[in-house]
Amino acid sequence: MRRSLIGTFAAGIFAAAALTGLAAAPAAAQEAPGTPAAQAAPTFEGTVALSNCSGSVVKMPNSQPQDPALVMSNGHCLQGGMPGAGEVIVDRPASRGFTLLNASGGNAGQIQSSKIAYATMTDTDVALYEATSSYQQIEDRYGVEALELDPAHPAQGNAITVVSGYWKETYSCAVDGFVHQLREGQWTWKDSIRYTSGCRIKGGTSGSPVVDDASGKVVGVNNTMNESGQRCTLNNPCEVDENGQVTVRHGIGYGQQTYLIAPCVGEGNKIDLGREGCTLPRP
Repeated sequence: MRRSLIGTFAAGIFAAAALTGLAAAPAAAQEAPGTPAAQAAPTFEGTVALSNCSGSVVKMPNSQPQDPALVMSNGHCLQGGMPGAGEVIVDRPASRGFTLLNASGGNAGQIQSSKIAYATMTDTDVALYEATSSYQQIEDRYGVEALELDPAHPAQGNAITVVSGYWKETYSCAVDGFVHQLREGQWTWKDSIRYTSGCRIKGGTSGSPVVDDASGKVVGVNNTMNESGQRCTLNNPCEVDENGQVTVRHGIGYGQQTYLIAPCVGEGNKIDLGREGCTLPRP
């Protein structure tokens, strides 16, 4: 879990085209027999590039065209630094620019945020920015539609694609399984998505939408991988099962599920942590 990179850290720290220990890895690894074939090819439409990460313009099942658009990335991609364990940010003013991409990966234009609607690295690793433009304004001006967030839990074995607006690259694999607890440094995330080996993510892909190939909907937000085989350290997450057993999977990437967000977004696309069914951490 590193933010990226160019302009923030030295070029050798995660700004390189590969993670530590993966510089000689092929662009895509061969999947094991039985991995589902992709049913669709997700495009770059609706994805964004941040200064240090990737992201996407996302709409909820109840979002309306006139609602201010929401831009999703990781909590660890915040400009002010990574939130500490237990920290939750709600409605904090933040003016941040995002480069919006069209389907082919071309720069469609720039959109701006007015605030961080929600961000945390507790239980999950997500940031939601409220844009100064509505979904309809973005579509009318740039011809770009937002990605739809799936309100249902993803399924093991489904083909997925991590779509990076920062690199304008995609990484295809499948949902290998779900992790009871994923620990990295001071942070713990719950029910994380574990990828099969094909998703060789790298610095700058943090915050990318994880898209279900069959439905085209967002089921997760990409956030980390175990770089060097270490146990539960920064950039080396470990898995902890219900019995406390720790497993380290060197070179394997992870994302955080996003279906939990939908119940927490109310009328006008406003974050409401008191809504029925909302289980996101509160301040």
